Amino acid sequence: MRKLSFLRALNSPFRPFRLRWYFGQTAIGTPYFYPRKWVKYTVTEATIAAREELNGKNIMNVAEAQSEFNRLFDKYRSYLKPVPKKVGFDLVGLGWKTKWEDTDYRFEWAPVFSFVFFGYQIAVTVRAPEQHHYWEAWLYYDRDTDKTKSKKERIEQCRREFSLTCKVWHKGKSGKTDREETVDYYDVILKTKYLKP
Repeated sequence: MRKLSFLRALNSPFRPFRLRWYFGQTAIGTPYFYPRKWVKYTVTEATIAAREELNGKNIMNVAEAQSEFNRLFDKYRSYLKPVPKKVGFDLVGLGWKTKWEDTDYRFEWAPVFSFVFFGYQIAVTVRAPEQHHYWEAWLYYDRDTDKTKSKKERIEQCRREFSLTCKVWHKGKSGKTDREETVDYYDVILKTKYLKP
């Protein structure tokens, strides 16, 4: 199942992710919106929407107005609208996209398991160390490294081809940058035995 493919990170050189639990009123998106489902317009809703659109048109002929109303009514009856889920389960996989090239991965959202029950929610969100760097590097490792090689060799390939070395500026009390540091995020997201000696 593609939505659960992120679980392969647990058996990889990357540090295990953690789970963050939430219990309370519905507040965790799946991924952008609160848990919801799509339902067809009711007859009443379609009638109101068709009348409102028909009122904006200048049609003098009764037969033409009836024909146009029927067309609009049928159109709105085929529409779907989102409504909050009263009871339901959602499984949201790792959200990502590529930007400029096939290997230019961009993290969008973390995996979420959500259960809602009449306005209340139990949600489990996957939290990795340095989320963006972690998931982008893991995607490269999982999808673009040579799977015939060992895990250590694949990580070396990642370091060569998918660099996570960044400059970080730290602000002092005055609000001005007081020091600059170069960070290799592989040192933060990899298990100890895969770090450079």
